[in-house]
Formats: sequence, C-alpha cells, structure tokens
Amino acid sequence: MTMFVTASKDNTAKLFDSTSFEHQKTFRTERPVNTAALSPNYDHVVQGGGQETMDVTTTSTRFFHLAFEEEFGRVKGHFGPINSVAFHPDGKSYSSGGEDDYIHIHYFDPQYFEFEFEA
Repeated sequence: MTMFVTASKDNTAKLFDSTSFEHQKTFRTERPVNTAALSPNYDHVVQGGGQETMDVTTTSTRFFHLAFEEEFGRVKGHFGPINSVAFHPDGKSYSSGGEDDYIHIHYFDPQYFEFEFEA
C-alpha cells in the first residue's frame, strides 16, 4: 500500500491512500503541525510543529504508531516551531529543521529498532 501524510494548522497530521486518496488515520496533538513524514522501515510517523517562537522554549518532534494512532515518543531540541522533518532512506536517522535556524540530524539508538508497540 502506498501512502502519504499531510500536516495541518488544525493540530493534526493525516494519512491518506495514494491511489484512492481515502483518509486512513489521524494523528492529533495540542499544537499546530507544520510537517510530517513516514518511516521507510516501520509503521511510524514523525511530526513537527509548535507554537510561535515568542511563546515557547523548546519544541519536540513527536513519533506516532501508524496503525494505532498513538504517540510513543518525543525528541526535544528546537527553540521555536519545527518546519521540516524527513527520514533518511535507510530509516536509521531523521532530520528536523526549525525556525531557530538549526537543522538537527538525529540518529536512532539501538533501542528504537527493538521497540514493539503494545496496544
């Protein structure tokens, strides 16, 4: 199945089927979502966004399980909103870019590859 994910100021990222454009899943947060990406290896969605820079100290990228729509992790690091996230094609890392003028490259710990989501 081929899918794509969207990000929205309505505090959601949504998963769609690329062939039929049918809505499949919704990943909700309490902040606007500026960007989202799908893992090439796992049923994981990473998303970034956040409040305006003047209203926040740090912003986190958030990880959701694709099937269960549940958040299972956060990685802090940016001061202000995150505007871009992308997985490396091998799935061993991801990058994030924010309004703080920094790009962060995050390499996953070995525990990430052993993680099993318990519903």
